[in-house]
Amino acid sequence: MAGNAGVSKPRTAAPAASWFGALEPDHAGDSGDDGGNDAAHSRYDRGEWRASDVADSRFLSRQARRIAESGQSGLYRLYRAFVAARAALGITLLATEIAFAWLITSHPQHGAALVLCAVYALATLALWLLPNLLGPSRPTVAARLRRRQWAATIGVDLLAFGGLQLLGGLLNYTALLVLPALMAGVLTPRLQALGVAAASTLIVLLATQWNAGVAGATPLLLAQAGLAGAGLFVITLLAGELSGRLAREERTARGSLAMARRQAQLNRLVLEELQEGVLVVDRRGRVRAANPAARGLIGEPQDSSGESFALAGVAAWEPLARAVDRAFAEGGWPEEGRDVLLPRDQGPRQLRVRVRFTQRREARVAEDYCVLFVEDVRTVQARVRQEKLAAMGRVSAGIAHEIRNPLAAIMQANALMAEDASSAEQQQLTRMVGENAERLKRIVDDMMEVAPGLVPTPAPLDATAQVAAVCSEWARTVQLPPGAASPLTVELPAQAVGVLFDGEHLRRVLVNLLDNALRHGSRSAGAVRVWLGVADDLHARLGVASDGPPIAPEVERYLFEPFFSTRSRGTGLGLYICRELCERYGASIEYGSRGVPERHRNEFSVAMRRALLPDSESRPHLGP
Repeated sequence: MAGNAGVSKPRTAAPAASWFGALEPDHAGDSGDDGGNDAAHSRYDRGEWRASDVADSRFLSRQARRIAESGQSGLYRLYRAFVAARAALGITLLATEIAFAWLITSHPQHGAALVLCAVYALATLALWLLPNLLGPSRPTVAARLRRRQWAATIGVDLLAFGGLQLLGGLLNYTALLVLPALMAGVLTPRLQALGVAAASTLIVLLATQWNAGVAGATPLLLAQAGLAGAGLFVITLLAGELSGRLAREERTARGSLAMARRQAQLNRLVLEELQEGVLVVDRRGRVRAANPAARGLIGEPQDSSGESFALAGVAAWEPLARAVDRAFAEGGWPEEGRDVLLPRDQGPRQLRVRVRFTQRREARVAEDYCVLFVEDVRTVQARVRQEKLAAMGRVSAGIAHEIRNPLAAIMQANALMAEDASSAEQQQLTRMVGENAERLKRIVDDMMEVAPGLVPTPAPLDATAQVAAVCSEWARTVQLPPGAASPLTVELPAQAVGVLFDGEHLRRVLVNLLDNALRHGSRSAGAVRVWLGVADDLHARLGVASDGPPIAPEVERYLFEPFFSTRSRGTGLGLYICRELCERYGASIEYGSRGVPERHRNEFSVAMRRALLPDSESRPHLGP
């Protein structure tokens, strides 16, 4: 484009406003050609809109995408349309004058009119064919036409059409003045547009007076010229109002495009991060969209290059395709969903499928698309189980808190009765009460240990010294024989190992693991092995292994779940408490089997975060 719709950045907002403006930031130095015409400003909000922001949206129409990717404002497109119209008009004028030259050769002013039309045709063609003639090829901020652009279009039109009017001749050129008036009404501020209409009216009046000769123009000719001028004013005002409405509509449309793009990005992000599978399926059973979770649940299609794929024709997806056909046929689906069994190579997978339609059933309109929400039944069951366990844990913690005070009173009263017990039967009864009260106290302590509360702040702890002290205390408590005959073997590093953990909680974890190891071990010399070592620069590892029989697979999966125990008198909270305490300090606990040939085949290991100790000197090896 020769003139380019780029115009300078407005510096002052005034009532006389231009109705078009570009939506991209201004380039430095564009205001140098504007002179003092700073009153006009764009009616567009000058936002950070770019065509690339919406080019990747899949929810835009082809026409909207084309306009958005072009980055062209309404002023730019209308300016190019006017430039093309001027070029066509220039060629038409020149062709008309040439045609009259063959028919009428004796008119004294025809030669000057022919030259003027030829010059005008060349100027308009150059402006249309040479887009880089007056500046960059892409528009910048378009609050109004620049001075040189106004001169190259509206100014040239006024001079050319005014000259043709003054030259007179057999043709009436008054109608040509509609073009500069219309262009000024659309592309310039209101005051400038009215000025162009006034100049066009003066040209018509002067040409009428000039062409009437010495006798002067008749009142009829002057009235016709006045009516023509009034028509030019009306055209200018109407063009301005229509262009203002177009500017507002374009601003709204571009804002809607940007909003649609942001909403599409947000929806895509949510769907990609969603753990539940989501598929959009049409009536023919073709998947139009699927998030990564859905593709993982049903299996990746063989041709995954495209976004859509068909459910029909794949044997593994036939149950899902039948479920979609059934949903479209019924027009509804249960709220809780239905289970669909998909055959797979590694075993069938049972999915919970919920179907939702885009319109309400009351509308009684045939649905073209449905949305499938797919979940693995095992995931659903695990979530339900976790919710039940969480509710049970809250209730149990509340009950344990209420039991603690009465239990303390029972234990105190039993101690007083034990002091006064004289007979063997009374002493046996008080001993039974004391033992069971202690058992209840341990259960209450376990429940309160895992009850929700403040998250402790981990501090550096010398794991070497702590593990040695706990093992020694535990061995004395359970009355293990000392020396080589002891079932407990402790292997500790010579240097201190710093970890992030609470000393009392680490003691609780280690005692629980030692109790389990001794309970299920053979109690022979070295049956229980405890070791501590450095795994890497970030983690230290504590292990407790025993020589007991291997844990069955059906038991292993429930090892760390609360209230699961293989003993009739067990609470099933020991390993659960160990896991909860480890998670509080960013540690992890896991079980591993070394196999039957190994003596210490059952091993529980705790990975703890390492930390620097204030005193990093080596400490002596402490055994039980």
